[in-house]
Amino acid sequence: MKLLIAAIGRAQRGPERDLYEHYAARIRWPLALRELEEKRKLPPVQMIQRESELLLEAAPAKAVLVALDRRGKVLDSEAFAGQLGRWRDDSVSDIAFLIGGADGHPESLLKRAALVVSFGAMTWPHLLARAMLAEQLYRAQQLLAGHPYHRA
Repeated sequence: MKLLIAAIGRAQRGPERDLYEHYAARIRWPLALRELEEKRKLPPVQMIQRESELLLEAAPAKAVLVALDRRGKVLDSEAFAGQLGRWRDDSVSDIAFLIGGADGHPESLLKRAALVVSFGAMTWPHLLARAMLAEQLYRAQQLLAGHPYHRA
């Protein structure tokens, strides 16, 4: 199972990038980060649509899409790990996690996603969301392996 995190915006060196890399290095599933951005200044509605196109173009053709969005489901770590385990057991080859820009995802992308996940009601910086996702992917890996990293 190959994992892709496709994210709008480019992370410079700093603590958020370091934290992402710390957890990404621990994940045994193949993991790639694709940072995307639209350089043109577009009106907000057009920008959201263009960012959606960039994210979908970055995802492998048959990938299971997981959108990170404030309107999504709030899952605990066990439920998140369980979903990844089911996809693994169903021989899903690619999962693409999509992190939108400052204005989020359009409804059309959310409808295409197999799962829409929220990290809660609070607003999180996009760079921190990458690190949080990497940590949860690592935690899911450890849960599925029966490792004691996670404490219920």
